[in-house]
Amino acid sequence: MGRWEPDAQGRLLRAAFELFGERGYEATTTAQIAERAGLTKTTLFRLFADKREIVFQAQGALVALVQEGVAEAPADASPWMLLSDGLRRLSSAHTEEQRGTGRILDSLLLTSAELNERAVQKRFVITAALETALIKRHVDPAPAGILADVGMRAYYAGYAVWVAEDGPEPMTRFVLDQLEQYADAVDHLYRDRHPGP
Repeated sequence: MGRWEPDAQGRLLRAAFELFGERGYEATTTAQIAERAGLTKTTLFRLFADKREIVFQAQGALVALVQEGVAEAPADASPWMLLSDGLRRLSSAHTEEQRGTGRILDSLLLTSAELNERAVQKRFVITAALETALIKRHVDPAPAGILADVGMRAYYAGYAVWVAEDGPEPMTRFVLDQLEQYADAVDHLYRDRHPGP
């Protein structure tokens, strides 16, 4: 197949995770990924700098989703509801196929410092995008930063539970459940600091 074939990025991602699952991350080469995807190495390097970037190709789409979720929330939404809408939009994009690749990625992250470093960068970029989106909706910068941190903690915790599960529930449910747990924890901390009479 030539480089003009559709969904080259998706095919490279699927091929990469198949090979990572079979051989491990370090033992898989870009040439093997391109061959498995039915593409040339030239096409691979036209789309991605290296095999690590294939794994994290969805970062830009995730940033756009969380920004859209916050931006399109109702005009009278509270900061917490803005956060919830951003996370709802972000997590609703995850599919059953991604649950399978998530399991492979989790095992790879246990052994690859290179992938861990890139995963941390991805988390930072999405968190910063969420914070900026909240500020654009007139949330003060300090609470916007705290909400973005809490939101991304909920997103990743929900993702971890969803990846480990086999049921039909969408990832959104797990993320929003985590967010509610954090809301309860924040309420509890506030009451401890400001006890009633």
